[in-house]
Amino acid sequence: MAYTEVTLEEASDVIKKAGFNNLITIQKLDGGWANSNYLLILEDQTKLVLKIWNEQSLDEVDYLVNITSYLFESGIPTPNPIKFDNGEFIVMKDGLPWTILPFVDGNWLGNDYESLFSLGVIQAKMHLVKPPENLKSDFSMGVKLFEKLFIIADAKNDWNDFLIELKSSKSLLLNLEELPRGIIHGDLFPDNVIGYNNRAISILDFEEVCNDILAFDLVMTFVGFGWENGEPIGERWNAILDGYQSIRTLSEEEISALPDLHKLATLSIAAWRYWQFKINMPGTEHENRYLEMTSRLDKVLPF
Repeated sequence: MAYTEVTLEEASDVIKKAGFNNLITIQKLDGGWANSNYLLILEDQTKLVLKIWNEQSLDEVDYLVNITSYLFESGIPTPNPIKFDNGEFIVMKDGLPWTILPFVDGNWLGNDYESLFSLGVIQAKMHLVKPPENLKSDFSMGVKLFEKLFIIADAKNDWNDFLIELKSSKSLLLNLEELPRGIIHGDLFPDNVIGYNNRAISILDFEEVCNDILAFDLVMTFVGFGWENGEPIGERWNAILDGYQSIRTLSEEEISALPDLHKLATLSIAAWRYWQFKINMPGTEHENRYLEMTSRLDKVLPF
């Protein structure tokens, strides 16, 4: 992973373009595999997040921050990107897009019933927001990534059991095309949700946002929050589902499709990890992280 080191002076110069002064502290933030994230604290104790986008182009970042702002304006709790004096959410520095956001105080969301119920409520409300006209329809960890892995496997003549499983899973999509679609986050894992007092207060990082199957997004949240020690926890699924259906009720067709959607969601995370840690950045301790996902495929699910 590329990481951009930023000095206090460099950060000060950038945030001044958005009207902020007197930066006194800068520190790296944990999390993220494609960006450099810093917490900035000003003299008046204002807290900001500075993000340098190491792997996305200017156009890609512009799309993401504008979608995030659209969701904020639509009532979804997420940090609203801050505009610079150029009227844009982005400034370019050393060939990379830089953005700033308000910092949300809290902790990573827990797995208790109240926390997951509140997350289900937020997710359902997001699914009811009208998609903007420019919302993309390709889920970046889905079929597009699968095909990329297949091309690499063909070129190397290296088809392992995981890639064979991945290729066979594409047939599941044939029975899912007619399910309701809308805005999905695509990656509601614990490190993308801020909580406080057993309640989700902010969702982060819409890098996978697209127009896709709503129930797929719901089971992806279960993939992220609903497992412990390699086993599915039914109480966590019930909490997410109860919160979700207090706002939006799943159709019979969506309920019937949940097992297939869960398999696709699990394989999507496995495919991303396979790409990132076996192909893009091999040789780290994360190289076999994709196997955590494939080991789940034979488990009995709570739906």
